[in-house]
Amino acid sequence: MSDYTLVHNEEKCQYEYHIEGHLAQFVYDDQNGVLYITHTLVPKELGGRGIAGALTKDALEDIEKRGLKVKPLCSYTVSYMEKHPEFKRLLP
Repeated sequence: MSDYTLVHNEEKCQYEYHIEGHLAQFVYDDQNGVLYITHTLVPKELGGRGIAGALTKDALEDIEKRGLKVKPLCSYTVSYMEKHPEFKRLLP
């Protein structure tokens, strides 16, 4: 886990970090226990601090704990999973 607090906003289908008044998001579409990752969004004010990577890692770890699978559609998540093959076990 990172130094940021992960929030799972199930109503909005996203994981979030609330940092310095800004919202970083890891957005998904739940289709029968497979989370289709559609967006990773980090405001430009938070850029360059590794927040997207930390958010992705924390979200994937939570998804695994929940026993779900992921299908990355977001280019950032696709790239992240290629660089971190330990998360490929979450693919359906």
